[in-house]
Amino acid sequence: MANKRYACIGLYNPKSPENVGSVMRAAGCYGVASVFYTGKRYERARDFITDTKKIHQDIPLIGIEDLKSILPLGCIPVAVELVDGARALPEYTHPDRALYIFGPEDGSLDQEIRDWCEDVVYIPTEGCMNLAATVNVVLYDRMAKGINTRSGPQFGREKIDPASDR
Repeated sequence: MANKRYACIGLYNPKSPENVGSVMRAAGCYGVASVFYTGKRYERARDFITDTKKIHQDIPLIGIEDLKSILPLGCIPVAVELVDGARALPEYTHPDRALYIFGPEDGSLDQEIRDWCEDVVYIPTEGCMNLAATVNVVLYDRMAKGINTRSGPQFGREKIDPASDR
């Protein structure tokens, strides 16, 4: 398999369409390949479009029954959860291909999901963050450490001109 680096997001029963819309915006900002979600809460509120940048037109947002059933080829599942035994994000080396799984704001990931994940990481904060903030921090950390992934430095990365999006 070619050494293509990418990230996907799995949302475990997200609480609100606002959360999902903000996650989609983060996905667009950080080049996420796809976003999956479970549960019925988002489905019930899906018509209230909160994806103001229309990222869903470029990045698939897919409702599924079980996050374990969609592991993209070559991806390593990474739970993001504040639990005993989790590794602090600042010390974490991201996999080249990752499926980051986030729980809902009003709950936690099931133990079964955490056990299935190869890695469990947490963001060391004084209090808890909302779902979108957590996704943004994890994806930013991945981007900032981009030359420090498990396969080592990636050379020849194109430079992004921030002015080109204006």
